[in-house]
Amino acid sequence: MHGTIAEALGLIDALLPLALRFPSDVEVVVAPPFTALQAVSNRLRNQDRIALGAQTMHWEDQGPFTGEISPLMLKELGVRYVILGHSERRALCGETDELVNKKSHAALRHEMTPIVAVGETLDEKNAGQTQRKVISQTRAALHGMTNDQLERVVLAYEPIWAIGTGRNDDPQNANATMEQIRASVGGLQEAPILYGGSVKANNMASYARMPNINGALVGGASLAADSFAAIVHAATAER
Repeated sequence: MHGTIAEALGLIDALLPLALRFPSDVEVVVAPPFTALQAVSNRLRNQDRIALGAQTMHWEDQGPFTGEISPLMLKELGVRYVILGHSERRALCGETDELVNKKSHAALRHEMTPIVAVGETLDEKNAGQTQRKVISQTRAALHGMTNDQLERVVLAYEPIWAIGTGRNDDPQNANATMEQIRASVGGLQEAPILYGGSVKANNMASYARMPNINGALVGGASLAADSFAAIVHAATAER
């Protein structure tokens, strides 16, 4: 929940020239607040370096769900990706694994790519429950999907204790957890898995070296074009 429409457009206008230097095979997505989606969508037309994402959505196409945003509404705006099950949505808005599953199926039904977030709390980490938590969330979110659908999913491992704290997970630990996530559901062998949690330009390269880490779900560092672009370059330099 950052930025007015004007601020979102300012970020995009600063990012687009930098994106010309991104490798052409790298997927870069921006997910502004709902109020800025239309304006940002217009700004991103006629270019292929940055795709449009949304921060969440409802699972129904329409209905008596005051204040919600449907897949059809996002699709109309040119949204190609949608973040689902982010820890803040789970903790603050009561999203359950069942709801994340419904939303993920809805995104796929409307040809949008779900970016499904999973992760453990600090208490769960200290209790040695990381593997149990992330595997449970992954299996619940992807329940009922065919192999063809699983190939269209992006997963994001975000240790909750690392989000916005400046305390990022050790890259080797994150890689091991993401290996467990990949093995938890048949059909995820080729699925992109992103790391999220205090990602910055000065630590991105160490994550990019890991075999099970395919990118990043960036938080606060994405609010400035220079720092976001630096993260993209740090990731791609290790390929």
